[in-house]
Amino acid sequence: MILFGVDFGDTRTGWAVCDRSELIASPAGVLTERCFAECAKKTAEAALAAKAETIVVGHPLNMNGSAGPRAEKCEAFAEKLKELSGLPVVLWDERCTTVSAHQILNVTNTRGKKRKDVVDAVAAVLILESYMSFRRNQK
Repeated sequence: MILFGVDFGDTRTGWAVCDRSELIASPAGVLTERCFAECAKKTAEAALAAKAETIVVGHPLNMNGSAGPRAEKCEAFAEKLKELSGLPVVLWDERCTTVSAHQILNVTNTRGKKRKDVVDAVAAVLILESYMSFRRNQK
C-alpha cells in the first residue's frame, strides 16, 4: 500500500511517500504555505498525485500523552485532508521526530538554508517509517 506521510507546520509542511511494499519511505517535498486551507488543499492534491491509499499525519502529543493546541491543530488538518482527498487519514504520534530530524541532519553536516529546506521532509519520513514499522509488527 502506498502511504503518504505529513509533518504539518504553520509555515512549512513536510511530505514523504513509501513504495507499495512499504519498505522504503522517501522525502516527497516541503510545502511552504501559511494558509491552513491552501496547505490542506495542496497536501491532498500531492497525496492523490502520489497515488496514496492512506495519509499519515504526525500528531504532536505532549510528552505525557495529552493533546495540546498543536496536536488539536493537526487533528483539524487531518480532518480537512480526509474531506478533500477522500482517503483514510491516520494520526500518528510524532513526539520528538523534529528533534530526531535535526540530529540526522547534524550527522550529515547539513546546515543553514539547506537544513531549513529539508528538515520537515526528513521529519515526515520519520513519521512514515514509524507507522510502517508498526504495520509490519501487526501482521
